[in-house]
Formats: sequence, structure tokens, C-alpha cells
Amino acid sequence: MTLRDLIAERIRAHGPLPFAEYMDLALHHPALGYYARAGRRSGRAGDFYTSVDAGPVFGALLSKQFAEMRRIVDDVGDGDEPFALVEAGAGDGRLARDVLDAAAAGDPGFHRAVRLTLVERSPAARRAQAATLGAHAARLDASTAELPAEVRGVIFANELLDALPVHPIVMTGAGLREVRVALDGGRFVERPGPVSAPVRAHVERFGVTLEPGWRAEVSPAAVRWVADAARRLTRGFLMLIDYGHEARELYSMTHAAGTLACYRRHRMEAAGDGPAGAPWLADPGGCDLTAHVDLTAVRAAAEQAGLRTLGAVDQTYFLLGLASSEDGMLDAMTNEPDARAEPGGAEAVRRRLALKTLLAPGGLGSAHKVLIFGRGVGTPRLQGCSFSRRAT
Repeated sequence: MTLRDLIAERIRAHGPLPFAEYMDLALHHPALGYYARAGRRSGRAGDFYTSVDAGPVFGALLSKQFAEMRRIVDDVGDGDEPFALVEAGAGDGRLARDVLDAAAAGDPGFHRAVRLTLVERSPAARRAQAATLGAHAARLDASTAELPAEVRGVIFANELLDALPVHPIVMTGAGLREVRVALDGGRFVERPGPVSAPVRAHVERFGVTLEPGWRAEVSPAAVRWVADAARRLTRGFLMLIDYGHEARELYSMTHAAGTLACYRRHRMEAAGDGPAGAPWLADPGGCDLTAHVDLTAVRAAAEQAGLRTLGAVDQTYFLLGLASSEDGMLDAMTNEPDARAEPGGAEAVRRRLALKTLLAPGGLGSAHKVLIFGRGVGTPRLQGCSFSRRAT
């Protein structure tokens, strides 16, 4: 049975599906979903590009931030204990490998202290993690689909929240409606219907307002995930890297058509690009689905769960704060790459190009935001937040 057949059967049996249920099946069905069918979907040969695909520099910079966080946790806690490093949405473990590569080379004490947990729903990706980690496999405490019950250290996620199921809503002349997925002959189509209780509660809780004709997406799943992660953090930090906006921008004329999109072979398809204006319905399980994150709701959920907001910055400024000139990284970013004149040749060129990809205005650096929360660690001025606190 194909995923299309499975979804069609559910619609015939139960009526139109909430879009969030459709999206969860399309991305995360354990056998047929987009992320289940391969351990890796990003990179040049995939459908989209992430900071990890730029090379190991991203992981090396994060490693510096995690090492500083470990020192802070030790200073305010019980001393030199094992440090939990928990990556949610870890895929096949490439980012964790890059972090640990840098730690092993530059901070062996931090490397020895790390107890790594990789949280990933895709069984195929989990099976690939040990091989991806290679020499660092001994640092892996657990490869699991769920967050640990208690974490003393760091929980971090890179581009996780944008892939959690969303509920599209639209303001009509008759009031707010929630989008569902229905069958029209043999194809999937969108149908507006009554607003479900969880979506109504989310809209009221966070004060989401739309003008007539506007469409948007809300994600109670993202709010639940953040609150759950916060509860599991006993001492340390929660760090989230994703693309999104504050509510005042997300629910405005700028995004009046919504932000839901699908990615296929590095081409973004948004509203109006597919059959009935919904390209995400054309091939369930065959493309990545994503929507921009409501940063205001994420921050509120974390703070309501007892965390303190320590930073909210563009990824560019976060990485600049970590790419200190003493490491030569800023020099590497600002100088033009020339393999003939550079020690290390091609590797030095790749490093410079990776930094430019991560930091250039208009690219990954300005599109992605970094939110950092803490519990039981005071209000430290973290290195990643030292360059600027600006978030656009």
C-alpha cells in the first residue's frame, strides 16, 4: 500500500483529515513517510539545504558554545559530572559528529564529559547514526525516538520545529476556518471546516488574529514539544535553531498567504504552485513539508514551563559571536579564498566558502533564528550572544 492509498482510506473511513494529521503522515509515517524512507534528505543530492550541509564549520562553532555551556552548568551545579548533549531531530548524526570532531581536536576535556543522546523518529536515520559518529560512537548513550526523562546539560534542535505538523487556518466572511484534506475523485484537495478545539485554544492562548482573506499556520505540536523539553531539563540550556518570525510579522499582510511550502530538488513550491493551489497534496511522502515557526509562541511556551530566555538572535550574529578572531575564523570569512596562497589549499577554501554560506546576508544566517533558554544557570552572557542581540 502506498502512503496515498493509506491517507485516502482514512479519509473515506473518517471524513476529511485535519491537515496536521496529513502532514504528520506525509513526513513521519514509520515506513512510508518522507523522513522514514531515507536517512538523509538534505544536501546537494537531496531536496533542501541546511547549515550542516555547508560543512563541519557549523558543528565546530556549536561545539564552542556547548563547551561554554558545560562550564557554566558545572560552575553552578555539582562540579565535574557527565554532561548530557541531547540533539532532537538528529537525523543520521552528522551534526553531532561535527560537534564532537571539533571537541576532540580543541577541547578534549569537554569531549570526554559528553554523554550524547540522539533523538530521531526515523528508524532508517537511527540505524545510520553509529556509523556516522564513527570514532565518537562510544560517546553515544542512547539513540531513541523520545527525549530523555531528565537532562543535565543541553537539549538542542536544528530545524526541528518547522517540520512539526501545522494546522492551516483561514479567516473567511463567516469567521475562522481550519483547513482539512479531502478527496475529490482521486486527488487530495483542501476543504475549510470547523476549527478544532486544540486549534481554537491555541489561537486564543497566543492571541492570533487574521484579517478576512488571510491564511496562516499554527502549531500546537511545536508548543507542546517546547514545553515537554523544558520540563525534562533539570539544569542547563535549551537551544533551538529554526526559521520563523515573531507573531506580529508572521500573522500580518507580509505573510497573508501563509508560509506552508514543500521542497523538492531544491525548489520551493508554495501556495498556488500545485493542483488546486496546494502542491503539498500532490505527492505525500515524496517531498519535504515545512512552515515558518511562531517564535513568540515558542518563547512563551518555554517561559511558562519555567525556563528563562537568554538569547534570541539571527544565526549570523550568533555564529559571529562564536567565530572569534583568535581562531582565525573571522579572517577566513572576510578574505577571498585562494587555494594557491593558502596553507591547507582546498580545505582552507572550503572552510571560507562554508563560513560565507552560513553568514552571508539573505542566506541561512539571516533566515534562521537562534533561541536559547536556561534553567538553574543564572543569566550568563553566552559567547554566541555576545556579537549582537539583534533578531530581524
